[in-house]
Amino acid sequence: MSKSAYHIVKSIIVILVLLFTANSFAANSTVLSTQHKFSSTRDPLAAVKDRIRTSYESAGTDKPVLLNRAKNTKRRPLRQAVVSNSSFRKKLSARSAIVMDAKTGKTLYAHAHDRPGQPASTVKVLTSLLAIDYLKNNSLIPVSSWAASMPRSKIYIRKGKSYYANDLINAVLLASANDASVALAEKVAGSETAFARMMTDKARQLGATKTICKTASGLTAKGQQTTARDLAVIFKHAMQNKEFAARIKQTKVRTSYGKTLRSHNKALWQISGAEGGKTGYTWAARQTYVGNFKRNNREIIVAILGSRNMWNDIARLVEYGFDTTSSIQTASRQPAPPDKASRSTASYKEALTILSGNKKKVAKL
Repeated sequence: MSKSAYHIVKSIIVILVLLFTANSFAANSTVLSTQHKFSSTRDPLAAVKDRIRTSYESAGTDKPVLLNRAKNTKRRPLRQAVVSNSSFRKKLSARSAIVMDAKTGKTLYAHAHDRPGQPASTVKVLTSLLAIDYLKNNSLIPVSSWAASMPRSKIYIRKGKSYYANDLINAVLLASANDASVALAEKVAGSETAFARMMTDKARQLGATKTICKTASGLTAKGQQTTARDLAVIFKHAMQNKEFAARIKQTKVRTSYGKTLRSHNKALWQISGAEGGKTGYTWAARQTYVGNFKRNNREIIVAILGSRNMWNDIARLVEYGFDTTSSIQTASRQPAPPDKASRSTASYKEALTILSGNKKKVAKL
């Protein structure tokens, strides 16, 4: 056999072997296929979608449609929208602030109003409220060495002596006296620590859920905190206490033992409509404030934490608050145009197509 014939036969044999091997592999293997966005295969959820579409009848183009949730659907609680003005915010130095309508509790302006911070002496609003609740004006308050050792601001009450509750409460609210605060706390609860727990409970009762008190004076303490919103809520309720409101609006008062107490709240003589307020300052808290203002039957509460220019911030917030309430009242007094109102009423006299979570029905008004 020639070489050429040999090579031809060999090639034929190799081809036959390859064909036989390929057929065997195809018979014993599984072919994998994939689907992609260009695949013509029918959507596996198409049948489900079709059933959903056919379960609803088409709504008329001339009828308003109301979408109702199914009765078993959980509803989220409504939350009040927070009013924030970025351009106005840049004019303030306070880390957090709020302006609240004193009558309705509505927020007129706020930024970072739920951010916790050290309250400084604004916490003395709670101290005085509890002292008013638990003590008579002529109750004698003994001074312990702990109370007398408090740092400024103070009225320098002396260890071992007793003072009338009326004088010490005024000292707390006007002169922001730390020594008077502790003396009152020890008289009411036996210790400042126990009194601080009462202050926290009082805050909770008033709706200030993020306020935690550790001292009666507001001096910096680990774990002690409040927020601008909480301060506004507390002061709103405090001003409803006639005795508190009468004390907090005084610019100066003379004690029974001849000392003159002067208010730290400059807003009383610098800002129109000031009804009373409580200042505070520590290095950790910076300047803090909460106060009430009233003009032309409109009333607002301003609270700030972490301010570097407190009186400037307060003046701006007060003007902003009264401008906002004025514009709201003006808008509410304007009646709706009669033609627009009538068209609105007439349109809802037609049939309404109501879509619920699981069925559709037509209601006639």
